[in-house]
Amino acid sequence: MATRQLEMRCFKARIAVVFLAWMPVAAFGQGADMKQADSAFTQAVANSDKSELEKLLDADFTWTNSSGKIQTSAQVLGKVPQPAITNANDAETKVYTYGDLGDVQVNFGRAHVLRVWVKRPAGWRAIVYQELMSLEKPAAFTPGAGKDCENPCQTIAFTPQNETERQVALAYSKLETAAHARNSAAFGPMVADEFVAASSNSDKLQTKRSRMEDFDRSKDAGVAPTPLLSARMFVYGDAVLMVSEHQPDRGKPLHVTRVWVKRGGNWMETLSYQTSVAADAAR
Repeated sequence: MATRQLEMRCFKARIAVVFLAWMPVAAFGQGADMKQADSAFTQAVANSDKSELEKLLDADFTWTNSSGKIQTSAQVLGKVPQPAITNANDAETKVYTYGDLGDVQVNFGRAHVLRVWVKRPAGWRAIVYQELMSLEKPAAFTPGAGKDCENPCQTIAFTPQNETERQVALAYSKLETAAHARNSAAFGPMVADEFVAASSNSDKLQTKRSRMEDFDRSKDAGVAPTPLLSARMFVYGDAVLMVSEHQPDRGKPLHVTRVWVKRGGNWMETLSYQTSVAADAAR
């Protein structure tokens, strides 16, 4: 009996090791440090505590509200904005870390909030806060890249500054080509298992599985490739933050945040948050 119990404990231990090795997310260690910084951030925002908030903002930090208005760290510290989700106790929260880059995703009803964090020598700093409101019902149409998808499927308005940016830019065009063709077989290997797409043009969050199922049904569900106007990439080892501006063939412009990670030698997209930019969203 004792031998059998020992064998079972060893078996469970091996299962745990395999599971943790497979996980793309660091749920502890520096992930815990990032979660602590994120909690301090949300508390500072709730209390409009500018002095505490300033300690947590990266030099490249931007705040994008649900109307698509983008504010710099200086503007945010001048007047702390009101967040879309003021109480996250009943919200769905997911936390991911990829080396020196990480993100926190909070979903509550139609409100979706993304906070991206970067590890600096002094600790974790917020580099992106972005929110959006999903539609109340399925989209009547999907803003896209037009019939031919010249941009971003064939060319994009982005000049890579290094080899990593070049590789991610190629992966981005390849991913959008697969999405435009609704080719789930080509799309699947380009996105991580934890992939999520949130858009002001859709009534639901899209996972890897739901996106592929929609493609197999020849549907877009409000999310489709859109022409790229400009982009910035921030490289942190095998993780890249991509922030971009888009002008669909119809509908409002989009402000988009993506996170890419390198796995098995290939760059994969882990998330895409797309916020429609209202006409009165001052820049």
